Amino acid sequence: MLTISPIYAGLLGLLVVWLSVGVSTVRRQKKVSTGDGGEKALFKAIRVHSNAIENIPIAIILLVLLELQGAPGWALHVAGATFLAARLMHAYGLGRERQFVPGRIYGAYLTIFTITGTAVANICYAVL
Repeated sequence: MLTISPIYAGLLGLLVVWLSVGVSTVRRQKKVSTGDGGEKALFKAIRVHSNAIENIPIAIILLVLLELQGAPGWALHVAGATFLAARLMHAYGLGRERQFVPGRIYGAYLTIFTITGTAVANICYAVL
């Protein structure tokens, strides 16, 4: 039974919902039903949400596979919490009206680091 990865899958799912609501809110404010209508704020909200959608699924899959392969709980929590923090930092950094560049950069680096680490760990568990 999976007991750790579902925690992070759930939290990341809630983050995606929150970012989606952010897109809808800006759409209503700017009265734009499709696309970004040339509105910078809407473009940013769409990109923050899209970037999450581009990265979160693979991270969840890798975390679940690690748990299924018997990775230690502490390692799963480190990977899940790091990835969640990375996505929150990135969303905050990119989504602000005036970008918070360190949040975006560190969030992106931690995202890449976590996905790479869990991918390599999965390969190691499978091969060794």
